[in-house]
Amino acid sequence: MASREGALQLAEVTPMLARKALALPTRGDWRYEFKFDGYRMLASTTVPALKTRHGTDCTRWFPEVLPILARLPPATILDGEIAVLDEVGRSDFAKLHARAKRRGLAAGDPLAVYCVFDLLALRGKDLRGLPFETRKLRLRKLLEPIKEGLLYVEDVDDGEWLYQAVLALQMEGVVAKRVGSPYVGGDGHSDWFKIKRPGATPPGRFRREV
Repeated sequence: MASREGALQLAEVTPMLARKALALPTRGDWRYEFKFDGYRMLASTTVPALKTRHGTDCTRWFPEVLPILARLPPATILDGEIAVLDEVGRSDFAKLHARAKRRGLAAGDPLAVYCVFDLLALRGKDLRGLPFETRKLRLRKLLEPIKEGLLYVEDVDDGEWLYQAVLALQMEGVVAKRVGSPYVGGDGHSDWFKIKRPGATPPGRFRREV
């Protein structure tokens, strides 16, 4: 099914990347999300497709996600992380990396989950200029009927509480997002910060990008 004329296309979207920080921001109004240890991935729904932050087409690598994307409205674009999650919701990057190297799903492989944190287009309409919290609300409503395969990434207003949960659960980190901010593609925006748990990415670990 072709997208409507003038609809935002996946190829036109550059992901918005967070700045690295050592601590949570202390000035301004912020919301906070878990940072999953996975592959950053943009997704479209008209013909279900997955694209990495560097533009690699990974659609065939994670076929289990495609039927779920197809259930969403056409000409919709999402942003999130593809991850393999354990029983408490922690991402296992080693298992995901092994999956990615095989470029597909084989018998006995763990299933990947698309952890979605932003909605960039809905039915062709570009939403990137809307405030973060508005996009988030629309994303929550969109994904509410989906019970498996796609995970809505919740946001909270207590960053310190979330960071302590990251430490306790040994997750990767926290992403802080400024309330009212639009989605602007490219590197190191001051509206998004990522704060990793110490030791979350050990020195010398295998190359992460795909």
